[in-house]
Amino acid sequence: MDTVYSNLCVLGGGAWGTALAQTARRAGRSVMMWAREPEVAEAINTRHENTDFLPGVPLDPALRASASLGEALAGAEAVLVVCPAQALRAVLAAAGPVWPQGAPMVLCAKGIEQGSGLLMTEVAAAALPEVAQAVLSGPTFAHEVALGRPTAVTVAATDPDLAERVVATLGTKTFRPYAGTDPVGAEIGGAVKNVLAIACGIVEGLGLGDNARAALLTRGLAEIMRLGRARGADPATLAGLSGLGDLILTATSTQSRNFSLGLALGEGQALATLLDGRRSVAEGVHTARAVGALADRLGVEMPICQVVNALLEGTQDVSAAMDALLSRPLRTEID
Repeated sequence: MDTVYSNLCVLGGGAWGTALAQTARRAGRSVMMWAREPEVAEAINTRHENTDFLPGVPLDPALRASASLGEALAGAEAVLVVCPAQALRAVLAAAGPVWPQGAPMVLCAKGIEQGSGLLMTEVAAAALPEVAQAVLSGPTFAHEVALGRPTAVTVAATDPDLAERVVATLGTKTFRPYAGTDPVGAEIGGAVKNVLAIACGIVEGLGLGDNARAALLTRGLAEIMRLGRARGADPATLAGLSGLGDLILTATSTQSRNFSLGLALGEGQALATLLDGRRSVAEGVHTARAVGALADRLGVEMPICQVVNALLEGTQDVSAAMDALLSRPLRTEID
């Protein structure tokens, strides 16, 4: 068996898909991107820049893009799936008829599907049950990855050989994937941290201080651990790059769409106005409802995520949400 996948397709023309495509080119792979918007594909091909989603970052001229799924997927040996989490089912349904035979997918979106409560691997398995899967997750800002700044991620698959091959395919001096065998843990860490990042942004917007944010981060990690335990995840995964590492990054920087959204909410801006002014997706807005429903179904206590969901649903305002957290009974720290 070859040690790397030489020809890749990246499904998704947003900032993260573009950054991963650039990373794969940096690793010496042939890459074709699929972008839903024809103008994005044209800008990548002619201007060598994703002017809509990653402006100001020059792209490898050999990186190609298409708005046609058939053209983008043709000849791919592996497919990086980087569409928004809530669009995954529809994208895979459309891609199924032209999926290259034998090509595995690497799921790079972070979220839980609304309505079903399914993880991305479960959605993908329902859509394309014969396609092997790996999960790529970790503390990443697309802009930094695209510029080649040092980054470490987790690549998790139940098939260790697949994980190792994806690591070998994408790894460079500055992009450092670590192989793992716990995709469920990698997915839960990556999904829930977006909700917690909104909460940390709210704390910052309200001016509650660094102590409050540190407490929220720590207790938020406990919520990730509880949900992970209920879904059979390895606690070591949740304490690693795709759990704690991703949480620290996303919940402490205004580069994070989820943190910046929470910051604006804490400062008194209206959610509808904030969402109307954004083209990129803040996954935590969609994931909060799915996490809340999943936690209720599994009987898992996740008060921070539930409060964020109530705020986003409009059943609580910011002050009431924070008061709900601060009014919780005192208890032992360790579950």
